[in-house]
Amino acid sequence: MEMKLRAPAVPLITVDPYFSIWSMGDKLNESDTKHWTEQPHRMIGTVTVDGKDYLFMGVKPDSPKMEQIGLDIQALATKYRFACEEIQLTVTFLTPLLMDDLKLMSRPVSYIHAEVRSNDGKKRDVTIRITVDDEICQNLKYEFPTEYADLSQPGFACGRVGSKIQRPLTQAGDDLRINWGYVYLASNHERAAVSASAGTNEYGTVNHTLALSIALDTEQNAEGLVTVAYDDIQSIEYFHEPLNAYWKKDGQTIEEAIKQALGEYGSLSEKCERFSSELFREAAEAGNENYAELVSLAYRQAIAAHKLCVDPNGNALFISKENFSNGCAATVDVTYPSIPQFLIYNPELAKGMLRPIFKYASTEVWHFDFAPHDAGTYPLLNGQVYSHGTCPTWQMPVEECGNMLICTAAVALAENDVSFARENWSHLEKWCDYLIRNGVDPNNQLCTDDFAGHLAHNCNLSIKAIMGIASFSILNRLAGEEEKAETLMKIAGSMAEQWLSMAANEDGTYRLAFDRPGSFSMKYNAVWDSIFGLDLFPPDTFKAETKAYIEKHSGPYGLMLDNRNTYTKSDWLVWSATLCENKEDFNAIVDRLWHAYDQSESRVPMTDFYSTTDAKKVNFQNRSVQGGLFIKLLMDKGI
Repeated sequence: MEMKLRAPAVPLITVDPYFSIWSMGDKLNESDTKHWTEQPHRMIGTVTVDGKDYLFMGVKPDSPKMEQIGLDIQALATKYRFACEEIQLTVTFLTPLLMDDLKLMSRPVSYIHAEVRSNDGKKRDVTIRITVDDEICQNLKYEFPTEYADLSQPGFACGRVGSKIQRPLTQAGDDLRINWGYVYLASNHERAAVSASAGTNEYGTVNHTLALSIALDTEQNAEGLVTVAYDDIQSIEYFHEPLNAYWKKDGQTIEEAIKQALGEYGSLSEKCERFSSELFREAAEAGNENYAELVSLAYRQAIAAHKLCVDPNGNALFISKENFSNGCAATVDVTYPSIPQFLIYNPELAKGMLRPIFKYASTEVWHFDFAPHDAGTYPLLNGQVYSHGTCPTWQMPVEECGNMLICTAAVALAENDVSFARENWSHLEKWCDYLIRNGVDPNNQLCTDDFAGHLAHNCNLSIKAIMGIASFSILNRLAGEEEKAETLMKIAGSMAEQWLSMAANEDGTYRLAFDRPGSFSMKYNAVWDSIFGLDLFPPDTFKAETKAYIEKHSGPYGLMLDNRNTYTKSDWLVWSATLCENKEDFNAIVDRLWHAYDQSESRVPMTDFYSTTDAKKVNFQNRSVQGGLFIKLLMDKGI
């Protein structure tokens, strides 16, 4: 059964923020493949049948195209089906992002598998050819001269292209692509061969296009396997120390990783298929098939908006990049919405998101009694850059304290182990104290929805403070500090009682801000009351609220964030829907998100910030926060 959703962009290669290639059209052979930033990262795919060329991927003027007859997007693979007079072709793009194996998940090797079937049973001479442009290893094409190396050995065809000038970790920012490292094309097919074509542009810069061809003889079925891989040499600068990607931790070379990957495709593709089917089934049971398609499309995107590395102590670091929302790295209020996906499949990754913040908060530079916002600009993690680092004007004190406490408690519950929290106890205690003093009625400050500006008396932010304090109560209980846990839970309960009276509208809904009667906002932070089983809010608290979400506050493409604008956030929309008492109401809200992606004119990897009136992107794309779409699954599975 193929995905019914017309994805706004189709994932092809999804490894990390730099090695990320998409098709942004309805058909694979009608537009260039692109990096998520929409710059061309061109891959061209052709098949030659009995001397006649057909195009199935990318743009090649004057080349006849195969007809695309099918497209299915699963959590871990994208499958296209094509046809021409002589043959049918199935092309599968697979990146095995299985979170139970961190080394595999971080391995920067992505598969393109081609399967050919003759239409009439006659023997055909078929050649599959994949070409990759060297712009994949440049921020902009022609930035540097590139060079080609043929690394082939018997039974292993492999070519490499990279810049002649290698300067790892010398730039940071948002709308940037990598300009160091090497791209590889390889195959273990006995009739595979690599080559490269060189060209010189008007400025005299030498560039290369890498190609791999596989010759097949087919009467019925024949197949060929290609890997596209990327060695970034060094991945992250971590407080002025360059770090390698996680997959290198045992000394494996990229050539060894590629050979291993080629040998594992059969078993991995089956494993990925099983995982994708199980995810779809569970999500359809939690909501419906629309919800299952949304989490399937989000799965690879959310992971590949991070880089998985190892810190100097051997711990995993899972570094997010704020894609098209400022380029910050390890941002706390990006971690917070994304963690449902990672709590379900491997809480170690959630810890890997939190470690840079705890480390930065331990430095002398960070002199505040609240939590930081970020740890740098990707890929340079040398300390907070938001709000000029330590300027007080644009900090998010209640937001980030609440986020760090909630995320740490969620990890402890998911692992049934409080040791990670114990390592960072002094920070957690300080941030909880901050929330006790400042959280019940926050002053004029930013929250994660900073695009909406500063807001005083923010009702949803107050809920986050309550949940943050309750989270530290949970941690104290897990640590055996029953008396402290009880005291903190009483404080959280008292604040919840105050909140109920201060936030109430006359119709049983709740306000955007305590001093704005008749206003509304999504109360997405309250979802943890149910996930953690706290019961700080009475069972029917949000009954009128969620009814109003459906009946009053939704445009044709989704629930509005609040009464100030008609835009929304996809992550918070699903969190708010999860507050609903029944599956029907949850689906009524989430179905509109499905329609937004299905019909949006914004052909980019899932935006999380869009208009509910026309489904167009307002800002942001390809961000890790789509991991938040898994919140209903997290709720149903239990923590």
